[in-house]
Amino acid sequence: MTGGGRGIGRSVALALAQRGADVAVMARSAAELSEVAEAIQGMGRRALALSVDVADPAAVSAAVARVKAELGPVLVLVNNAGVAPSVKFQETTDDLWHRTMNINVTGAFYLCRAVLPDMLAAKWGRVINVASTAAKIGFMYSAAYVASKHALLGLTRALSLEVARRGVTVNAVCPGYVDTDIARAAVDNIVAKTGRDTAGAREALTGTSPQGRLMSTQEIAECVIYLSSEAAGGINGQGIVIDGGGVQS
Repeated sequence: MTGGGRGIGRSVALALAQRGADVAVMARSAAELSEVAEAIQGMGRRALALSVDVADPAAVSAAVARVKAELGPVLVLVNNAGVAPSVKFQETTDDLWHRTMNINVTGAFYLCRAVLPDMLAAKWGRVINVASTAAKIGFMYSAAYVASKHALLGLTRALSLEVARRGVTVNAVCPGYVDTDIARAAVDNIVAKTGRDTAGAREALTGTSPQGRLMSTQEIAECVIYLSSEAAGGINGQGIVIDGGGVQS
């Protein structure tokens, strides 16, 4: 899985291992990946930590080849790597736009393309893309992010139809604000740009959910676990929102 060093990715990686999976975790932070891999090995499962830039197709191909060589065919893929810049549209640079699209959606495309042959050969596979409520609705000051997450959901839906009769499902989970570093960075950004105190800035995020709270990484992980199971075989091409009821679609 990508983005496996912290936050949602870490919770998903550990949840997969707890349920008996050998797990390859990819991200750009070697130290965080090493800690996650050690935790997985402590559960008695095999783990592989790979520092990979998912926006680099050659690096992705090499990483997947190593995973296959050391852990075997890839039958569950979780695309979780992502960035969430917040900037006014007219201040969105070419570099920010392309970096956001490359990491959030093109990287997922590279990973899907690399592992799909294993799944088709096995006549069984699960792809879970971690999108966002921004895949369903728009947000101010996030044009690149919103566009990338809409694109990721579009990729999910299109690929799901191509593989629907071949034992493979492709779905997305679409969290609202989750209690991670990204949410904490959003709080800091609100404080810096609006002058609110930290409590008020955090309330602006929790207020987006009718439940008045941030989602937990474990909640997202449990949904991913279900979608990766045999029991979820009839769920395909979906974008499942996890935000306490704020986005209902």
